[in-house]
Amino acid sequence: MASFSSLVAIILSFIFLCSLAAANEVTVGGKSGDWRIPPSSSYSFTEWAQKARFKVGDFIVFRYEAGKDSVLQVTQEAYKSCNTTNPLANYTDGETKVKLDRSGPFYFISGVDGHCEKGQKLSLVVVSPRHKAFSPAPSPVEFEDGPSVAPAPTSGSARLGGGFAAVLGLVLGLWVWF
Repeated sequence: MASFSSLVAIILSFIFLCSLAAANEVTVGGKSGDWRIPPSSSYSFTEWAQKARFKVGDFIVFRYEAGKDSVLQVTQEAYKSCNTTNPLANYTDGETKVKLDRSGPFYFISGVDGHCEKGQKLSLVVVSPRHKAFSPAPSPVEFEDGPSVAPAPTSGSARLGGGFAAVLGLVLGLWVWF
């Protein structure tokens, strides 16, 4: 009986630890980032996003003042033209967390008139599940009349997160076993 419950503990530890490493929450603009008009024309939310690798299941977090700004998830065409009518989704809560639930491009703009034209917009690419942690970054993807966007490779520590969790789960499980 003791060995069966130890085996269950090992399996549950492994599953729990692997699930912790499965998804990331990324705040737009970085640690202290805010969803607002960029401070200069040289800053781009899209260029910031190109320095990260987003995968299916990750969350992107927008922080802004509720009632004074919003986030619209839009089509590529609406992104290019800063068109705020008919968004795919409209968020106004001030702390918006969007799950990246599929691979491919995502487009976001501010819902406040004139903000998108001043650079408050973001496009990002979510890599497909077939891109394993140790595979090279995908080739740049050309969007219709849009820029070439290639997600940046992850850091070594980020790539090893799932493997580390598996090893840690195994070690903890063996410790419980003996």
